[in-house]
Amino acid sequence: MFEKLEKIKTRYEELTHLLADAAVFATPDKYRAYAKERSELEEVVAVYEKYLKVKRGVEGNREVLQETKDAELHSIAESELKELEQSAADLERELKALLVPKEPNDEKNAIMEIRAGTGGEEACLFAADLFRMYTRFSERKGWRVELLDSSPTGRGGMKEVVFAVDGKDAYGTLKYESGVHRVQRVPETEASGRIHTSAASVVVLPEVEEVEFEVNPNDLRIDVFRAGGRGGQNVNKVETAIRITHIPTGIVVQCQDERSQHQNRVKAMKFLRARLYDKMQADQEAQITAQRRTMVKSGDRSDKIRTYNFPQNRVTDHRIGLTLYNLNVIIDGELAPLIDQLRLADTAEKLKAGVNVS
Repeated sequence: MFEKLEKIKTRYEELTHLLADAAVFATPDKYRAYAKERSELEEVVAVYEKYLKVKRGVEGNREVLQETKDAELHSIAESELKELEQSAADLERELKALLVPKEPNDEKNAIMEIRAGTGGEEACLFAADLFRMYTRFSERKGWRVELLDSSPTGRGGMKEVVFAVDGKDAYGTLKYESGVHRVQRVPETEASGRIHTSAASVVVLPEVEEVEFEVNPNDLRIDVFRAGGRGGQNVNKVETAIRITHIPTGIVVQCQDERSQHQNRVKAMKFLRARLYDKMQADQEAQITAQRRTMVKSGDRSDKIRTYNFPQNRVTDHRIGLTLYNLNVIIDGELAPLIDQLRLADTAEKLKAGVNVS
């Protein structure tokens, strides 16, 4: 592992010098490529340099313990040594986690689909709450959210909403959200104050560019119809909404949130490519039985992954047994504490399974 870290550190220093070279700066494509590579190595190098500093402290305190005869100094060095050794062990675990190979889709943008499940109108309201939660989380990350399709209800809920999230590592961060989300709370319409349980399903897909996954136009049936909902007076008078059916698989997508037929078609195709790519991956994994599916990223979207209990201000993630009592903050988009723990659990499982980081 440490041989690999030294190579990474050396490469990082090389890239730093290259980016300061006027000839490289004058070549935009080369400069961007070097800057991207350096950025990807930056966190590993920072943690490794911190680790090396702590290890130097460990060695220094060991020398003091061997050489000093002063009881007070010996006690101080012994106490510091224990703290430094613990820090070194923690940093070594962090380095192993950082060296776990990223999955190829992690850096991609994400496409998310939220559907109301059991619970009637309350489930639709919960789906809308989840949409707001992910939107606010994305805003905190500096990501851009683009609505692809939605089916709002008259009371502010959503039967279904599909949206794209454009930002660095969007899919790698949000992929842990796929599954069934359950809510327990008293609906506004419940006069007796009885707690209801409702659910919504979340699907997270990597966005796939046209050059990465080609769809045969002959396999598509494209229908146009009049849109409903937002969009102003024009939206209900002109056939701008698009529904695309992929005939071989039967997958259907639609988009009606833009004013023009062309824009809706572009968005619908984006969603279709993601759905088809996801199906292709699922088919491949089904054929390769040795392919590992990690605990926190279970591909079974019928799995109940999380419960939001409003009366107790509690959120429980059932995959890792984590319970937090700050639901009011999480539902407002502060998802980082949950996702960070899911990442750690995912990494720990990969290391346990013997992922090579040497």
